[in-house]
Amino acid sequence: MRSPQTPAGVSNWNLANGLTGLRLLLVPVFWVLLMHQDGTRPWWRVAAFVVFALAAITDRYDGELARRRGLVTDVGKIADPIADKALVAAGLVGLFVLGEVAWWVTVLILGRELAVTLLRLMVIRHGVMAASRGGKAKTLLQAIAIGLYVLPLGEVLHDVAGVVLAVAVVVALVTGADYGLRAARLRRTSDLTVARRAARDRRRADRERVQSER
Repeated sequence: MRSPQTPAGVSNWNLANGLTGLRLLLVPVFWVLLMHQDGTRPWWRVAAFVVFALAAITDRYDGELARRRGLVTDVGKIADPIADKALVAAGLVGLFVLGEVAWWVTVLILGRELAVTLLRLMVIRHGVMAASRGGKAKTLLQAIAIGLYVLPLGEVLHDVAGVVLAVAVVVALVTGADYGLRAARLRRTSDLTVARRAARDRRRADRERVQSER
């Protein structure tokens, strides 16, 4: 399997990837704050929201920074969606454990995230599938919904969060199907596939030439 490659002159140890790494480090901090005393302490939940919001903000700026300063790397393309999924998973699983989000919503969204991650790994030898605009919109909707659930501001806010999360589920399913199509297209049109097809055609041509000379 081909390892992720970095464009010439661009180090994987750059500020954009550092922000992605920070987001991953904030995930367990967010979890601990959210789950403190079964989520019953308002100020701990406010602290959890602050950490969650900070982690979500890094998602907004790491990609923009990478593109603006020419710091885009394949490692960043892989790590960024993984960090997104880890943050969302921590929020959804935590809220499910606290009894605030239905189990099937958690399973549906996390199942979709796992499927997309496996797709990325399956086609990585053909190329890296970066997060799409639809995928980013899905992540934003999930972040808004989780943030609203985490804040201890009463049932009205939870109702709004439920609506936003429902929209996020729909977007997640649609974009999940789109990733499947993109993966199939990448496998069909990648340089590796083209080279294999050309080699297969040459072997077939050689066999036909040998048979015709007999």
